[in-house]
Amino acid sequence: MPQIDILLTGSLAVGHEPFAHNELRVVFHLWDGAARLPLLEGRAWAFVDWLLPALSGLELCRRLRLDPQTENAHVTMILEDDDDDARRRALRAGADDYIVGPLTRAVLLDRVLAVQLPQQELAARTRRLGDLSLDLAALQVRWKDTPIPLMPNEFRLLRYLMEQPGRVFSRAQLIAALGKVEPPLDERTVDAWVSRLRRALREAGAGNMLRTVRALGYVLDRP
Repeated sequence: MPQIDILLTGSLAVGHEPFAHNELRVVFHLWDGAARLPLLEGRAWAFVDWLLPALSGLELCRRLRLDPQTENAHVTMILEDDDDDARRRALRAGADDYIVGPLTRAVLLDRVLAVQLPQQELAARTRRLGDLSLDLAALQVRWKDTPIPLMPNEFRLLRYLMEQPGRVFSRAQLIAALGKVEPPLDERTVDAWVSRLRRALREAGAGNMLRTVRALGYVLDRP
């Protein structure tokens, strides 16, 4: 089922449960702009508040455009009022469109279903890190020409690590990034995911690229 991942800088009063419409699934992610991005499994859309606690919505919009994970996201700026100057500044900062707040779930879904997003190019459905490749359409991982069979959680974990190689993630960060915070998940479960993923990579000949950093977490090293 096609999916759109919504990044929200503010909460919705009626909750953030996923929404399905015909063949489209919409998933919500609360994100303040300071934390690392969650795993975005579908086409990305960001609703950015004009005012944020740590930085301006305009600055966050610029950052989204500079990040490879979100450079092609659809960005909607949430304005405090219908001001001509604010609209122009939002568009100059990289927003695709704007909406006057407050934002509600109904308004958000109406906008998404009315506009939606163009299908991503095939190249955007593949992640590569040296000889390691991950095909999002076929749900297939390969090391050179060798397929690597993975369970869904290990596949999603590898995808997230491949999108940010060289970065160390704690167990709690990985749980949050993979959307496993509700219901609460034992952090030791991450160790089991990593153990299975590490073993699969080694068996395929990829060596020890998934590394443990003592007292900090895990990192997927660049080749």
